[in-house]
Amino acid sequence: MNKLLKTLVFDGQISLSVLDTTEMVNQAIKIHKLSPVCAAALGRTLTVCTFMSSNLKNRLDKLSVTVKGDGPGGKITVCGNGELAMRGFIDNPNVDLPLREDGKLNVGACVGKNGRLTVVRSMGLKDPYTGSSELITGEIAEDFTAYFAFSEQQPTAMALGVKIGVDGTCVGAGGVIVQAMPGASEDALFLAEQITKDCANVSTLIEEHGAEWIVKELFFTDKFNEYQPEYKCLCSREYIEKVLISLGKDELNDIIEKEGKIKVDCQFCDKVYEFDETDIQKFFG
Repeated sequence: MNKLLKTLVFDGQISLSVLDTTEMVNQAIKIHKLSPVCAAALGRTLTVCTFMSSNLKNRLDKLSVTVKGDGPGGKITVCGNGELAMRGFIDNPNVDLPLREDGKLNVGACVGKNGRLTVVRSMGLKDPYTGSSELITGEIAEDFTAYFAFSEQQPTAMALGVKIGVDGTCVGAGGVIVQAMPGASEDALFLAEQITKDCANVSTLIEEHGAEWIVKELFFTDKFNEYQPEYKCLCSREYIEKVLISLGKDELNDIIEKEGKIKVDCQFCDKVYEFDETDIQKFFG
């Protein structure tokens, strides 16, 4: 079961979020047939975006994040909402790279350093909020830490991890994310950052101990709110129909004439929707 545990620590000076996204990453691996390094790249992004979605004010508010570097994995896209229904994909899911010298998956090389991280929040207002920052390492955690500092002026520290077993499945994935509350002391932020650094192997901690253990044993509290995010695509045939209708009858008929049918692939869940001439006639009465 995926978990997000949220609480305040150090006399309410620091916001703490601990995530177990192992099941979510395995769902993504199953859908997209991800290589280990692509599973780590997408999994880390899904984890931090789950945290960001939990900060949306309303359940139908939406979050969209892209991480676009110059690595062979291509662009990473993750979407979520206030209900913590998360989904994502990476352009080239089968990329395989040698391990780093320390034996870890080379996510930075897969993503690439040269590029940008872009965040769009749609909160029912006329215009969505958009923020962006340059990639720092392509390792995801450092990139989002920089995004929070430069684009949102929010002091943040985080550890993200995805551990892939010998059979290609995820055995542990998650994150530890701390942010300073207004008026937080430098001492409190320093201590939170130091503990977060000790969670550099967070995927192993999740695998062996679980998210609750991290909150209780490393941050010294047993009081927290628990949420259950999930990998959930929101596509449907009805939604695809509305998109097609917006293209107009003439364009759809032209596609039917050339291709014989219209086929739409959902990038988030790999479902395929097909429409024929009879369907097009029904769209327009």
